[in-house]
Amino acid sequence: MNTEITGRIIVLGNNIDTDQIYPGRFLAITDPGEIGSHCLGGVDESIASSFPKGGIVVAGTNFGCGSSREHAPIALLNMGASAVLADSFARIFFRNSINLGLPLIICKGIGKEVHDGQTLKLDIRKGVVTVEETGKVYVCEQLGEHALNILEAGGIKPLMRARFKKDEKDG
Repeated sequence: MNTEITGRIIVLGNNIDTDQIYPGRFLAITDPGEIGSHCLGGVDESIASSFPKGGIVVAGTNFGCGSSREHAPIALLNMGASAVLADSFARIFFRNSINLGLPLIICKGIGKEVHDGQTLKLDIRKGVVTVEETGKVYVCEQLGEHALNILEAGGIKPLMRARFKKDEKDG
């Protein structure tokens, strides 16, 4: 995974729960593309169809609250989201997302400053976001090295597969 991401944004509010991210009525779906097509359907059913591939979701506080379903980050990834920036995240959603390879960055206040359709450049390693249209720079919380390693491997499963493969060669 590239630690520098540039993408157009959509801006959401506070307390976007996992049922808004991926409504429960779609839980029986197993096709990743179809899962992505229902992403954020609990907020607005037209978001997924108009979301720019590689786009960035920006939200307020408590993004991903609610149930611990992994479908929410899976839906965001399959909708084409390259990252989510928010004031805060529900902890289980945060871990699920990182483990699945979706970068989540705490960037307090950015949701009140940016607008739908703007383009952000995110440097995950530095914890910095730049709004391309204005040049304004926001300093965000940096991820720890362990989370960065997981993201760079593409998720926890690819990271563990690589470690096991290395151990087999060394062992």
